[in-house]
Amino acid sequence: MPNRLTDLERDALTELVNIGVSRSATNLSRMLSEQVILSVPSVDIVSRSEAAHLVASGRRDSFVAVGQEFEGSFSGRALLIFPEESSQELAHSLLDDTVGQDALKEMEQDALREVGNVILNGCLTVVANTLRENLDIKVPYVTRGDAFQLFAPDGAAEGLVIFLYVDFSVKSRSIRGYIALAIDHLSIEQLKAMVNGYIRNVL
Repeated sequence: MPNRLTDLERDALTELVNIGVSRSATNLSRMLSEQVILSVPSVDIVSRSEAAHLVASGRRDSFVAVGQEFEGSFSGRALLIFPEESSQELAHSLLDDTVGQDALKEMEQDALREVGNVILNGCLTVVANTLRENLDIKVPYVTRGDAFQLFAPDGAAEGLVIFLYVDFSVKSRSIRGYIALAIDHLSIEQLKAMVNGYIRNVL
């Protein structure tokens, strides 16, 4: 089992993620013409089931997530996660009010993919660039299910991930969601080494 994160590693990762999601939230604010409020990022090594529990907070809600796989010096999945009602509100906020109901349903997934690409790709790019690494970021996709299904689509609950978690809300709308980066367990040591290199360069 990989070592736990040291305090310095956790602080450095928190800083990197905070920069990435803050820039992405600014882009989302422009898209919605609304203020987006972010929590302080939470970072730790946890199992997939623990990550799902942190997002679900004991609720049995159905979630909608935009996911992006990424590969390179470290690999994993970025997830932009919404309770189902928030995902609908977000999609409707981005689409023309004159769009008919049938067309609206067809366009919802495209709108969510667009938001996911802006936020997730932006966050991943900032983290990779700051660490001076390259990532191959895949095309975003939309998936639905409970929190466990999002983090363990293959049913393996105990695989370890570095879980980078931020929750956000849109000030004047009923929109709340979560940004999570689940770094593949095979990449944990590689990412820790890169973060320690970053720490040495900035100290």
